Amino acid sequence: MQALFSSLPFSKAQLTNLDSLGYKTMTAIQAQAIPATLQGKDLIAQAKTGSGKTAAFGLGLLEHINPRFFGAQALVLCPTRELADQVAKELRKLARSIANIKLLVLCGGQSFAYQKASLRHGAHIIVGTPGRIQDHLNRETLNLKGLKTLVLDEADRMLDMGFLEVIEAIIKETPKTRQTLLFSATYPNAIKKMCLGVLHDPVTVKVETEHLEGTIKQAFYQVKAFQRTDILLALFEHYQPKSTVVFCQTKIQCREVSQFLNQHKIETLALHGDLEQRDRDQVLACFSNQSCSVLVATDVAARGLDIKSLDVVINFELPRDPEIYVHRIGRTGRAGATGLALSLFTDGEKRRFDVLKEAHNEDYKVDELDSLTRDKPFKVRPTMSTIQINMGRKNKIRVGDILGALTGDGGLKGSEIGKINLFDLHSYIAIDRMATQKILSYFVTGKIKGRAVRARKL
Repeated sequence: MQALFSSLPFSKAQLTNLDSLGYKTMTAIQAQAIPATLQGKDLIAQAKTGSGKTAAFGLGLLEHINPRFFGAQALVLCPTRELADQVAKELRKLARSIANIKLLVLCGGQSFAYQKASLRHGAHIIVGTPGRIQDHLNRETLNLKGLKTLVLDEADRMLDMGFLEVIEAIIKETPKTRQTLLFSATYPNAIKKMCLGVLHDPVTVKVETEHLEGTIKQAFYQVKAFQRTDILLALFEHYQPKSTVVFCQTKIQCREVSQFLNQHKIETLALHGDLEQRDRDQVLACFSNQSCSVLVATDVAARGLDIKSLDVVINFELPRDPEIYVHRIGRTGRAGATGLALSLFTDGEKRRFDVLKEAHNEDYKVDELDSLTRDKPFKVRPTMSTIQINMGRKNKIRVGDILGALTGDGGLKGSEIGKINLFDLHSYIAIDRMATQKILSYFVTGKIKGRAVRARKL
């Protein structure tokens, strides 16, 4: 039987807020982590993205905030700006029942001067990336001496990105009496070593990653090294997926696979560590708003992707770690939907396949390559395209303002407009591909909230 949020010692206002957000029963990680966080204990929690971990640390974090003291009382470190934005958005919802709570997001790619000015007015909760938090500490624009709670979110990924020394430097600026909550999808030796010096007598929580039987169908194909790209193409031609993530081991492999698929008329975007933040934002916006149907990504780059519906995950090469495999395929088959996980491995990589079977205690079978039918060449051209405009949150515009302009003077139907992503200084709008030129023409003279707008198609 699932535990209820109403069984926790929250205020009536907070329980009402949780109920309005649809938080009635706790996920496994929440049921195990929240009681420990409320008691002020340090925590090591192993749980994947999508397990409800933001509420798992956020609710306890909020209970320890004193709204009358406008200093940084909680710091959440995240590996990327997009994950920080997701966490901040969720924390703001959870904090709605508490008056006068101020939260700031401090990430690279944003105006340092603007952040500095915001910090002068004080903030209770800081959510940010290690590099930018360190910048503020070095310039003495951020003070963590009054910190009560430190959260390391997706700690394994932050270490993968080389942030260990930066994190250690940040921790030195915090009180030894703080509460530390560490969340990680995997638990490699580097994380274990870091925990020894960072956490005090922590409670350890591990939520086994489970996929309901029948929710994700898994298929494995053994190929020769020279066949790998051709069989990848065969997977698209046989399964005809509408939305796909192809996982690669390296940045170089990622670029090569993306180029190969684009050459074969499968429109693809690549997501890897060499992308500038602006380019990364564009790739993620296009994939999330369905103006890109195929994303080729490395594990580190793809962590924290906000994907609502994904048909297929393809492992272009099996990962060496069975936990990474589970993390990858868990991006499909969500919210009661069924999903498909397809994996390629060569003779030299068979050991990875055997380790996977042993780790999951499953007798996985290898499918025959000639079972893949290739009657029709498969082409992917999304029905949506993405328009970027030079207005965002700092211009005081809302999603409703954009929708009003496009469906009013812009002449679009509501059905021709998809997801709208607002950033500080710009926004991305998904538009029906057939209406793209119409809306670009509108923006030549058209306005939003009375202001001229520059627009371009990505």
